[in-house]
Amino acid sequence: MAKKQTYLSCLDTLKPVRDTLDVINGKWKLPIIISVLAGNKRFTDIQNSIPGITPKVLAKELKDLEEHQLIKRTVIHDFPVKILYQPHIHVHTLIPIIDALKDWGIKHREKLFLGKE
Repeated sequence: MAKKQTYLSCLDTLKPVRDTLDVINGKWKLPIIISVLAGNKRFTDIQNSIPGITPKVLAKELKDLEEHQLIKRTVIHDFPVKILYQPHIHVHTLIPIIDALKDWGIKHREKLFLGKE
């Protein structure tokens, strides 16, 4: 009887990577996270720091990031009411990933456009 061949599974790596991408994937989530980490706290400041994002999309994405505990929404009951967005402590775990993506992007651009190896 022939022994069944086993294959190395990529699922041990793929599943957590997929989970990560499900949270930060999309055109706007990383720019929003970067904007909030840079110190933009008010809705209009975040919107103005991200060219092309609409208020409707920003509101939806902020809500989604809040549900994933990456962005913290604080309501200040004053006149007028103020709503501030701040980085949740958990979002700081993404900083090394964002930095690595930035470094890779810079090197990749150099390789493609400047022909550097």
